[in-house]
Amino acid sequence: MDTNDHIAAHIARVTGEPFVVQRGSAVGGGCINTATVLEGDGRRYFVKLNDASRIEMFEAEMDGLEEIARTSTVRVPRPVCCGAAGGRAYIVMEYIRLGGGGRDTQAALGRALAAMHRCTAGRFGWHRDNTIGSTPQVNTPCSGWAEFYREHRLRFQLELAARNGYRGALQRDGARLLAGIEGFFRGYAPVASLLHGDLWAGNASADASGVPVIFDPAVYYGDREADIAMTELFGGFGRGFYDAYSGAWPLDAGYGVRRTLYNLYHVVNHLNLFGGGYLSQAEHMTRELLAELA
Repeated sequence: MDTNDHIAAHIARVTGEPFVVQRGSAVGGGCINTATVLEGDGRRYFVKLNDASRIEMFEAEMDGLEEIARTSTVRVPRPVCCGAAGGRAYIVMEYIRLGGGGRDTQAALGRALAAMHRCTAGRFGWHRDNTIGSTPQVNTPCSGWAEFYREHRLRFQLELAARNGYRGALQRDGARLLAGIEGFFRGYAPVASLLHGDLWAGNASADASGVPVIFDPAVYYGDREADIAMTELFGGFGRGFYDAYSGAWPLDAGYGVRRTLYNLYHVVNHLNLFGGGYLSQAEHMTRELLAELA
């Protein structure tokens, strides 16, 4: 039984309906996984694949999609199953034909994300670890947000960067930033909101009817500003998105400073994943944040 046949049999078991692959079409665009669309019996499924050793990454992604789906706030691809076969791990999801969407779609996404962020937990973190890209993301619950973000986000990435050979100014200034991180939260106490966790423009779109869709989550419960900050890191979200989000739930006045703090996590992660081209940006952001604490 080849991998596609194994996946088809798994789909049939969990859906209770026979499924035979009649066509498999490779899908491009990913830098971590390979993807294909499996078609047969009038149905389509989107499948991501990686080495079998990455099965826990897909299990966590499946849990994350289900966590968001339970809120009934913003559409995500419905997860079907995940497993391993033939030396490869896979996750199977509902196939959604993605379309364009305009200002109305952007506004709908802003309102839906604000509604998702109103789904909260008692502690920061999540019930399991997951990944940010292919980097492990630690979600051990904490009662305090500053502690969680310092230990499980920035310190984790900085220590990984040191192991990858990025020392010098990044580590020196990073240590000072970690020591003073509580200074960014004076007078501001975020709630533990359900976050997508990796919300850049490439992980959001719309279906053929213009309904917003988000995917490839790195779910945890944290400060909602962290999601909004990442939407600004690489661009791609329109003014309608931000206006609608702010209309549903305005951001705190200190967001403009904390945006850099939250995006530093992703920039250092990109340094760890993709190399030294992100080093000067990470160093500059760290210096900028230290200046705010002076």
